[in-house]
Amino acid sequence: MVERFVARFGKEKIAILHSKLSIGERYDEWKRIERDEAKIVIGARSAIFAPVKNLGIIIIDEEHDQSYKSDMTPKYNAKEIALYLAKQNNVPLVLGSATPSVSLYHEVENTDRLITLTKRANNSNLPNVEVVDMKKELAVGNRSMLSRKLKESIEKNIQDKKQTILFLNRRGYSTFVMCRDCGYTVTCNKCNITLTYHIRENKLKCHYCGYERQNLTKCPECGSNNIRYFGAGTQKLETEINKLFPEASTIRMDIDTVSKKNSYEDILNKFKDENIDILIGTQMVVKGHHFPNVTLVRSYCSR
Repeated sequence: MVERFVARFGKEKIAILHSKLSIGERYDEWKRIERDEAKIVIGARSAIFAPVKNLGIIIIDEEHDQSYKSDMTPKYNAKEIALYLAKQNNVPLVLGSATPSVSLYHEVENTDRLITLTKRANNSNLPNVEVVDMKKELAVGNRSMLSRKLKESIEKNIQDKKQTILFLNRRGYSTFVMCRDCGYTVTCNKCNITLTYHIRENKLKCHYCGYERQNLTKCPECGSNNIRYFGAGTQKLETEINKLFPEASTIRMDIDTVSKKNSYEDILNKFKDENIDILIGTQMVVKGHHFPNVTLVRSYCSR
């Protein structure tokens, strides 16, 4: 998004605010906004508090995204703050989404406030969408994370030098660990939710509060060694893809791989510039990116 705005309006008119900036960088950007040097502010939810002078419009992209609500102190919803600021400054508020939240859509459905885009960018066609029931795949003996159709499509993409994106909204290797003898499930001491197994570090992690512990080798309840791993995350998907397509180049994008500064941009640029065959990731990989060579996208979901 930043690249597109810079190309259109110039870098000197744009300020950027997000948590990956250092304290000094955030301070510099904040002061540029305060001095009215930056006319456009692009950022995450905290950017709604930027000291913008002569506010003219507020735009919230992907308004359905739950991340606009902060569960950390101070707790706030960026959409509610945006609505308040828009009213105070008498400026329009644009909430954009291809999949709007049900409550918002219901509120504007029969009003003149609903604006619908009837054409896609560059008049491109809608992609063909196919839903594959993995229960039916299991019934015919396919225990892989990939359906037969997807495996064939990825193979064809690799042969044709085209790129593939695989989206799985679970990071880590397995979503929970359980003793098969007594049913004991490892949970977080603070949140009381199941811990996720991360194979690289051989640790169990809570994705809510960050609690970590060493992986189990023996059940603390019954002493059994019959510990099993259930569910799948991006690490497990990456392992399976590398096993099925050893000749293909892959790259993974989730919280575990973008912890360093600029790593988010580095991964995306590497995928695009080096024409890597397969990008595996969480919701980060489906944020409106433009990859002309991507011809196959697969989203995993469970009922």
